[in-house]
Amino acid sequence: MFGFVTASLEELTEAQKGRYKAVYCGICRAIGKQEGPVCRLALQYDMAFLALLLMSLYEPEEQSGQNRCLRHPVKPNVWVDNEYIRYAARMNVVLACFKAKDDWADEGKTSARIMARRFGRHEAEIRAEYPRQCAAMEASIARLSRLEAENCADPDRMANAFGELMAELMVYREDLWAESLRVLGFHLGRFIYLADAAMDLAQDKKHGRYNPWLALGRAEDAEQYLVLAMAACTDAFERLPLVQDKEILDNILYSGVWLAYRANEKESRKENQDGPL
Repeated sequence: MFGFVTASLEELTEAQKGRYKAVYCGICRAIGKQEGPVCRLALQYDMAFLALLLMSLYEPEEQSGQNRCLRHPVKPNVWVDNEYIRYAARMNVVLACFKAKDDWADEGKTSARIMARRFGRHEAEIRAEYPRQCAAMEASIARLSRLEAENCADPDRMANAFGELMAELMVYREDLWAESLRVLGFHLGRFIYLADAAMDLAQDKKHGRYNPWLALGRAEDAEQYLVLAMAACTDAFERLPLVQDKEILDNILYSGVWLAYRANEKESRKENQDGPL
């Protein structure tokens, strides 16, 4: 479900690429220190957006350094660390835990069971630290599973369920900016869910899996849904007093989020052109 909220690297300067990578490496490092090296396998670039957004909003003091790791054993990589980096790391791990549990329950995947047990070792600790976020994740995933079982033909209901998850994830603390962050997260979550469903449409149809566009009976309006969701997301985003790393955040929301969707569209058109007449 993730993999959409990433930067368009070709449009970033070298300095911006370095900053973006340092945040990502910082989250990876934080997961390794807090939950152990195996949990790094679940790391998503989407969490770099979460960390950059909160860092830009609250401008915390940062620590930085560089070191080698198992994934990059030759050249040391620069990392940054602060409380929002560590928060993004925690949210990444608990999301991976809930996702693995859901896959295990729905599809009986052995790999999901193994990962659920791995991540589950840290779930109680993260729940105690972030009860609001964890409760929202659990409730949203359960709601999505229930609606899927009902073959829900309303993409809005499905997207709203995932939007509610993302809304709480974006809010680090209840303060002046909480409402704007919730609105941003809600519509970003809607975009992620609907874009993922649109991209999975052909495979879900082939394998007889649930997809809200299949249940609805048409997918022609998918892009209109996506445009409206991202417009509402960026409207809330622009209301936040962001300066630090604003250009990277702009890149992600105005360009990067569309990369996977556009690439899938291009591939689909190519397949249709190359297919039998």
